[in-house]
Amino acid sequence: MPLLKNNEFVSDDWAFLPDDAALPESGKVVVSLTRLVKDWDQLVEFTGLLGLSLANSERTDELEAYLPQLTLVVLTFPAFTDGRAYSQARELRLQGYRGELRAQGNLLPDQFQYLNQVGFDSFVVDERFSLVDWQGASKQMSLAYQRGLYRTAGEREVWSQRHQGFAAWEEQPHAG
Repeated sequence: MPLLKNNEFVSDDWAFLPDDAALPESGKVVVSLTRLVKDWDQLVEFTGLLGLSLANSERTDELEAYLPQLTLVVLTFPAFTDGRAYSQARELRLQGYRGELRAQGNLLPDQFQYLNQVGFDSFVVDERFSLVDWQGASKQMSLAYQRGLYRTAGEREVWSQRHQGFAAWEEQPHAG
């Protein structure tokens, strides 16, 4: 499947390492959370680049100690209706993770802006949508509902746009 990064298809040079496979001497490897925790003493000495593949059912709150060693975190969308990886991405960014955050699974171009807004910067996409579809999706929305750290350039907040030029108003007490 193609890897979409910086709005272009690029080659993926990361190897996903099974839990029972030997660790190579160098390179770019992605391991599971189980292996990361179990073999941490060995992985911290790894001379290559280390990535983590995190299932959307796994928690991110236990990762803070590992994050400085990780260059890539891959989060999975098993169905386009399952948004748990959005929450994982946001939590990782709030924990201070600044490495590459990759989305994989059942992704649709309609989700592209939302994926960017929570911090994803690369995407494993299937061939049913062309590069033109993905590039078009990256420009469809110029407004965001949430105030976030990871909005794309030129993107503005809906609230700010609606209230542009209006004087601040006082909050009215609720009736009741």
